Amino acid sequence: MCGINGIAFSSRSRRRVDPSVLKSMRDVITHRGPDDEGIFIEDGIGLGHRRLSIVDVASGHQPMTNEDGSLHIIYNGEIYNHADFRELLEARGHVYQTHCDTETILHLYEEYGDTCVEHLRGMFAFAIWDRRKRELFIARDRLGVKPLYYVHTDNGSLYFASEIKALLEARAVKPELNFAAFSDYLANHATSGEDTLFVNVKRLMPGHTLTWRDGEIKIKKYWDVSFAKAAQNGHSDRDYIAEWSDLFRQSVKLRLMADVPLGMFLSGGIDSSAIAAVMSTLVDEPIKTFSVAFAEREANELEYARLVSRAFKTDHHEVVITAEQFFHALPELIWHEDEPLAHPSSVALYFVSELASRHVKVVLTGEGSDELMAGYARYRKTILNLALGERYHRMVPSSIRHLVRDQIAGMTGSKLQRTFLNLSPDIESIYFDNFAVFTRSNQDQLLTPETIDRMGGIDPYAGVRRALSETDANSLLDRLLYADIKTYLHELLMKQDQMSMAASVESRVPFLDHKLVEFTSALPERLKLNRWTTKYVLRQSMKGVLPEQILTRPKMGFPVPIGAWFSGAYTHALEEYVLGSRAMDRGIFNPEFVRTLVSQHQRGEANHSERLWSLVNLEIWLRRFIDGENMSAGGLESVDESVLATARA
Repeated sequence: MCGINGIAFSSRSRRRVDPSVLKSMRDVITHRGPDDEGIFIEDGIGLGHRRLSIVDVASGHQPMTNEDGSLHIIYNGEIYNHADFRELLEARGHVYQTHCDTETILHLYEEYGDTCVEHLRGMFAFAIWDRRKRELFIARDRLGVKPLYYVHTDNGSLYFASEIKALLEARAVKPELNFAAFSDYLANHATSGEDTLFVNVKRLMPGHTLTWRDGEIKIKKYWDVSFAKAAQNGHSDRDYIAEWSDLFRQSVKLRLMADVPLGMFLSGGIDSSAIAAVMSTLVDEPIKTFSVAFAEREANELEYARLVSRAFKTDHHEVVITAEQFFHALPELIWHEDEPLAHPSSVALYFVSELASRHVKVVLTGEGSDELMAGYARYRKTILNLALGERYHRMVPSSIRHLVRDQIAGMTGSKLQRTFLNLSPDIESIYFDNFAVFTRSNQDQLLTPETIDRMGGIDPYAGVRRALSETDANSLLDRLLYADIKTYLHELLMKQDQMSMAASVESRVPFLDHKLVEFTSALPERLKLNRWTTKYVLRQSMKGVLPEQILTRPKMGFPVPIGAWFSGAYTHALEEYVLGSRAMDRGIFNPEFVRTLVSQHQRGEANHSERLWSLVNLEIWLRRFIDGENMSAGGLESVDESVLATARA
């Protein structure tokens, strides 16, 4: 895993690449690749690279050039099937200078042009400057495991990088809050689609390529998740489960490709435990496993990770985080993320990545399982509520429904408020609003009229609606899974990438091997959600392999006691970043509504921890990126290296 950046000036711009600017872009993301560095400049084209050496450590310097010097590549990621092409490519006359996967991408591009991506199995973001065509070709992997951001200016110039901060370093854009994406952020933890929270900063979407030629860009989709059910005559559930197990094992095996030490993040949930179980059969030495928890008892589930570690005899390591360490690290981690941290668990991920970095350079992680196999309870709750709600509204007179709704409205904190008895039987109410951070009605109260006007109105679910309209899935469950793969999963992958790379650790995701994704998506629904059993195919494949306590353990998420901290020792964080004059004077939020949120939370009348977390993060992000402040003010100090050193130990 590495960091890449580049500049392509159009002829209209009449500019040449300044080496100092290109290097500044590259070096601001040194954490992504501390092992090596390189640049390539030719007229109006500049490519920069930071390398984290994983495969063919001695060779593989980038930018890399092909045999005749016509192609130059910078690349971030791993191609797990790169060795499969070597014999074929050599037979066609290609001469290898290294054993690294970067060179295989170059040769595949020589053979297949922009369709080379269809042959790649792995995670990647790369750019190839084709001197003969005067074209820049950029590609991103199918599921979006590796990031790629870009700015396309009015004069046709293109800036791109693995992280947004590199674009800002080059002054490709003036850092401004993107109000057009703000409603999306407030509802969904992060922005959906190609937009970011920065005006004019886009992300290249997963499964897409971008071709630039003298100022013009062409974006093309080369892959998508399909839920079309393949004809499997005579296939029993046992057959499906066996084939799924083989694909999963193959995926884990492929992700052991490395010339450096590797391990895995072990939470004690079924996803990471399944990886540990398979991985333990593929390596000779004990697996190095890493776990994280908080000092508070209710946020400490290390016992499950220890259970799995004992079962598979891993070399286990743990880190326990205090509230002080959490909040000291927060400003720096928002800088690493480039956008507000969607989840408090991102901080924990950084600390466990720091722990892992003392032992390994590569880890396997369990992201993607929930979105592929209906692991979240919200799927079955939504399906049930929509089905019952449709019957309820059809059979029960409106006068009685209004009476029931009025009664429920008076039940503070009642779960009935989130059911068909209180909500309209449509997907935006039952699903989108029900699981949003700030719902449509919340935003109407939270935002000032001026903010709503700058946003162009409140429409937080446009990206999710677009995803639902694009899928070939027919059932409600598969449509919801597709929408989450396109939106929520992307957010989780960016969290995983940015937090692990902040510690210079590469993370790999076996559940998101595209062949496994294609097979899983096309499975009958009963093998994903079987009555009340989630991730059915995974649980069946792990029967007799994982401890029963892990197989039957309900999904917990990663517990972070942020709500208790906001009500207790870290009330001052709310006073500074939510209620403080700087936050209020921005004119974005309605002060009265914000004060009500804080008051209700601290009096125990409602749990607004998720909303308050979003507001705290947003204000720190605004100060760091929009105001240009080097964060060390107010209730949160910039990260203290002595605190991090304690965590690492």
